[in-house]
Amino acid sequence: MENFDWTSFTKKIAIKAKLSDIYNAWTIASELEKWFLEKVSFFDVNQETIGKDQNVLEGNTYEWFWYLYDDAMLGKITSVNGKNQLQFTFEGTCLVDINLSKKDDYTIVELRHHNIPTDDNSKKHIRLGCSNGWHFYLTNLKSVYEGGLDLRNKEDSLDPMINN
Repeated sequence: MENFDWTSFTKKIAIKAKLSDIYNAWTIASELEKWFLEKVSFFDVNQETIGKDQNVLEGNTYEWFWYLYDDAMLGKITSVNGKNQLQFTFEGTCLVDINLSKKDDYTIVELRHHNIPTDDNSKKHIRLGCSNGWHFYLTNLKSVYEGGLDLRNKEDSLDPMINN
């Protein structure tokens, strides 16, 4: 493990969908709720709630809730370009970059999670845990946008599993 990069990782997936639809999947609250989160709220610089069907802008903040978890994740949109790129904070000071590109009939989603601290807790819960989490959620993004099937566990009578 001596050459293992604890500070970042990258995931890629090809989704047979329009690039604009996948961009919206990352930047519109109602779309994020279809494949990623139970509840999404975005706020402007005055802490006013942004409409559920509006694209986020640079500097907006967020409050995200997952199914079966009570704690909110708070963060900030640090960069968007309105078409194929965004960056947001995640798990404190970590950054997640989303870059979209076209290849034939597919939109390629490249996710880079970086700026991960190297303490043991961050190694375990962010580097390893988030890597597994993003693997599932990118697969769910593909499932929802290609076929409409949401793979998330939303049943609170079941313990958390790999799909939540």
